[in-house]
Amino acid sequence: MPLFEDTQEERDFRLVLKKFIAKEMTPYREEWDKNRAVPREAWKKIGRQGFLCTWLPEEYGGAGLNFRYSVIIGQELIRGDAMGIGVPNHSEVAVPYIYSFGSEELKERLLPKTTTGEAIACICVTEPNAGSDAAAIRTKAVKDGDYYILNGQKTFITNGTFADIMVVVCKAESPDDPSSKKISIIVVEGDSLKYVKRRQLEKMGRHATDTSEIFFEDCPVPVGNLLGKEGEGFKYTMQELGRERLEVCIKCQAYAEECLKEAINYAKIREAFGKPIGNFEHISFELAQMATDVEIGRTFLHTCVEEFIMGEDITMKVSMAKAWLAEMANRVAYKAVQIHGGYGYMAEYRICRLYQDVRVLPIFAGTTEIMNIIIARKLGFKPIF
Repeated sequence: MPLFEDTQEERDFRLVLKKFIAKEMTPYREEWDKNRAVPREAWKKIGRQGFLCTWLPEEYGGAGLNFRYSVIIGQELIRGDAMGIGVPNHSEVAVPYIYSFGSEELKERLLPKTTTGEAIACICVTEPNAGSDAAAIRTKAVKDGDYYILNGQKTFITNGTFADIMVVVCKAESPDDPSSKKISIIVVEGDSLKYVKRRQLEKMGRHATDTSEIFFEDCPVPVGNLLGKEGEGFKYTMQELGRERLEVCIKCQAYAEECLKEAINYAKIREAFGKPIGNFEHISFELAQMATDVEIGRTFLHTCVEEFIMGEDITMKVSMAKAWLAEMANRVAYKAVQIHGGYGYMAEYRICRLYQDVRVLPIFAGTTEIMNIIIARKLGFKPIF
């Protein structure tokens, strides 16, 4: 069931995308998982079809579509077992920073490449000792003439292994006043990448999506690659996090729907004691509760998406949605595996792979605990650390 009633144009877009995924992506899921990588050509193919950064204005290579199309892309990638390609992180998380805060020169030079698949983008925020507490980052950029010299370490970076464009949150430091460290955002690309070292990480799930630890060692970055103003980086991340968290909410809902579908289908065909297990009261009641949770999630997410498109401040609501939907998706996935019994633990079964992928959702884009802190603050309280 769609998150919202598609217009005819959206139905056509969804159909073309679904066919593309079925032909060009789904058949290669196992190969990509095994190789821990998605080939560059796959990025270029999806770019040629116009499915990257669809929201960008036409002058930067996009189609100028609204966020509903981003929802459709996120849904269909999961439904087609093609979430191994980090399109949402590229299109909805990293690239918006360049569009919102980059200079016109930077936008004209980089954004068209992000729509064709020629350049893959990632955002580098998390560090080994700075996850939820983004203000504690240590990566620093010291201005030296026309360059920033970047040093530091980032981890858990989606698309980091193969990224051509890195949006890096760091602390800008003036050589005249080293104590004045201000959170800023700079874009590492081009020749600067020669000074970047990467180590791909092994994960519980989402194997085809490359996730990396990244090291910047005396990395020179042109001052023109600064996004916005020096010292305004924290404000910029707060502005963009709503979109990132909404994108994760789309994942949560789509995964929950797929897990429910797998559980219902299995409960209809698997027999025990001479009848389908879905006819047993406990299993049927579990499925009823799972279906209810999924329907509530769909309604909540629909509200968040529509309010985001209208330009409303969704900070509190998307924090609630991200916390609730991520935990809901994990509840549904857990129960779906349980309904499958031993087969649910077997990698050849789709529900096993879905369960592995779902576990990270309460961690992405701010943990459930951080979401609760944000909500509590919006309610007028000051949680004690």
